[in-house]
Amino acid sequence: MGLFRRDKQADAVPEEGDQAVGVSSSQAQGAEPVVGSRARGPWDVSEVPDRGKRVDLGPLWLPGREGMELRMEVEKTSRLMTAAAVTLHGSALQLQVFAAPRTEGIWDEIRAEIAESVTKQGGSAEDIVGPFGRELLARMPVRTPEGRTGHRPVRFIGHDGPRWFLRGVLTGRAAADEEAAAELEGVFADVVVVRGSEARAPRDLLPLALPGRQRAEVPPEAAQDVLTRGPEITETR
Repeated sequence: MGLFRRDKQADAVPEEGDQAVGVSSSQAQGAEPVVGSRARGPWDVSEVPDRGKRVDLGPLWLPGREGMELRMEVEKTSRLMTAAAVTLHGSALQLQVFAAPRTEGIWDEIRAEIAESVTKQGGSAEDIVGPFGRELLARMPVRTPEGRTGHRPVRFIGHDGPRWFLRGVLTGRAAADEEAAAELEGVFADVVVVRGSEARAPRDLLPLALPGRQRAEVPPEAAQDVLTRGPEITETR
């Protein structure tokens, strides 16, 4: 299918090479439903009675789906986990959570900055209405095997919560096919954010943690005592 758009009148991509620690799908099975004042999330921890079967990544409680693969993206210099990358049925969803002001959201500003950045790289970005409100449908320039310049679709979705902002980036089939996007949209909608009470500057990235650990820094022995299979490792320069 071609690129889809949710409305008829429409008013940072995950980088290859990030270090990634894989988590088996057995640690991320289906999440329990949430009882809240809204029809769907993402949710603040204040709206959720308990974590249920979600995977605890520190600031994020991540729901699971059958066949889902989860990688934790690690910044090489600081060794901090900067994002969770979910892969499911040929599509991927990158999740990052940031601090935000108490009185206003930041998604409008961030969306405009992403659109400007995409355009400067030779791509295009269209601000449209999606299932979570305004989102960006972008076409990013890529080099084809024949050496030509092509474009790949990328969707940027976001949600302003109480003192936090959750960003999702959809790639693969989910960026261009509405039916393929539904599963990962469901994952995004069922994420729970645990912001914490500490003071943080707006847009500060909230580092994630391996399941069962409090620290966001990746210890050298992480692959041996946390994962059921070896980590998937690449390096970022």
